[in-house]
Amino acid sequence: MSESLPSKVQAIGINKTGDFDAIEKFELPFPQNQPGNVLVKVQYAGVNFSETYYRKGLYSITSFPQVLGTEAAGEIIALPTDERVLDDNEFKLRKFAVGATAAFFGLGAFAEYVSVPWTKVFPLPDGVSTKTAAAALIQGGTALTFITEAYSVQKGDIILVHTVAGGLGLLFAQLIKARGATVIGTTSTPEKAEIAKAHGADHVILYKQEDTVQRVLELTNGEGVHAIFDGVGKDTFEADFKMIRRKGTIVSVGNASGPVPAFPPLKLVEKNVRLVRPTAANYLYTAEEGRTYTAELFRLIADGRLKVRIHAEVPFTAEGVQQAEKDLVGGETVGKLVIKVGEP
Repeated sequence: MSESLPSKVQAIGINKTGDFDAIEKFELPFPQNQPGNVLVKVQYAGVNFSETYYRKGLYSITSFPQVLGTEAAGEIIALPTDERVLDDNEFKLRKFAVGATAAFFGLGAFAEYVSVPWTKVFPLPDGVSTKTAAAALIQGGTALTFITEAYSVQKGDIILVHTVAGGLGLLFAQLIKARGATVIGTTSTPEKAEIAKAHGADHVILYKQEDTVQRVLELTNGEGVHAIFDGVGKDTFEADFKMIRRKGTIVSVGNASGPVPAFPPLKLVEKNVRLVRPTAANYLYTAEEGRTYTAELFRLIADGRLKVRIHAEVPFTAEGVQQAEKDLVGGETVGKLVIKVGEP
C-alpha cells in the first residue's frame, strides 16, 4: 500500500499570524501514521471561525508552518497498529475499516492526507456523504452538545439564537425546535430570515432594521428568554443581559465580532444569570462521549431529521480559502462552506 501513496502532500495554512493574505498553500512530507492514529485521505473539509482565530493569533500556535482547518471527512487509508488501541472496546465499537468513510476533527485538516488520533475519528453511516459530514461535524457536534449540556433545552423554553441563518445557527434552530422550544433568531436580511424560518425558527429579528432587545422583550411579555446562544461575542454581549430572563443562561458560543470583554462577576447578580463559555471539544472529550454524540448527529442527518445547508463548495487553493474566510467573517454565508480537497 505504501508504494501507491505520495511522498508529499498539498496543504493550506500559515507561516505566520496575520490577515487573510497570510493563508498560503504549501507542500509537506507525507504524514507518518502514529501507532494510535487513523490515516485519512481527505475529500472535503469544513470552514469554521476557529481558523480565523488561529490565523489572527487569538488561539495559540506552537510552531510554523501550521496547517489550518479543524474538521474534514474522507476515506480511511490505514488503521492503528497499537495493540492496546486495537483491544480497546470503544475502538471496536466504531468498526473502522480501510476503504470506509469517516469524519474527524482536529487542527490541521486542510491537507490531502491527515493522521488523526483514533478517538477523534468517527465512521459515517450509509446516507451521510463525506461532503455533508465535513459540513456537519463541528457545528453539528457543537449545537447538539451545547443544547444538552451548556443549557439543557426543554419543551416550552424560549431560546434566542444570534446569527440564526449561519451554518451553526440553522442547526441550532432545527435541534432546539425539535425539543419543543420556541426559537427566536437574529439575522441581517429578509432572505436569510426566510431560510431560518424554513429551518425551524419561529421568529426572526432583522437586527439591522429592528431593535433586537425591544423585539425580544415584546415576544416574551417582558420576561426575556430562557437561554441565549451567542456566537457573535463582543457586539452582542451587553444586549444579552437585557434579553435574558431571571435565572436564564447565556451561552457564549464564539467570537465572530471579537472576544467578549472582561467584566465583573457582579454583573450576573441582577438576574442570577448563568454564563458559560464551553467548547465542543470538551463535551466530546472522551472516546465514549465522541462516539455517542457523533452517532446521534449522523443518525439525525441520515434520517432526514436534521438538514445541513451547504452555502458553497470552495476550491482547494489559497485564494479559495482566503475568500471563504472573508465571506464567513463578512456574514455573506447562509449555511456552511466546504472545501473540496480530493475526489470522493
